[in-house]
Amino acid sequence: MKENAVITIISITIIVLNMMMIIVLDIKNAIMVATMAEVTAAVMAVITAVVMAVTTAEVTATTMAEVTAAVMAVVKDVAAVGAGCFNLINN
Repeated sequence: MKENAVITIISITIIVLNMMMIIVLDIKNAIMVATMAEVTAAVMAVITAVVMAVTTAEVTATTMAEVTAAVMAVVKDVAAVGAGCFNLINN
């Protein structure tokens, strides 16, 4: 009778330990999934910020170059017209 009780207690102990191990593994997996999600979100945010900054810088540089070229063309035209008028007046 005592042997059966000891075997029962050992069996219950093994079952409880296995259940605790399963719970620990589930908690570990949940933590890993949450950590991976946070790391992925942070990396994506950084990549998005860098891409936006680079794109904004490129668009700004291109726009400024085009605006500068257009303004310089207008200035040259105005200067040419002014020089033409000056020549007409002095001749």
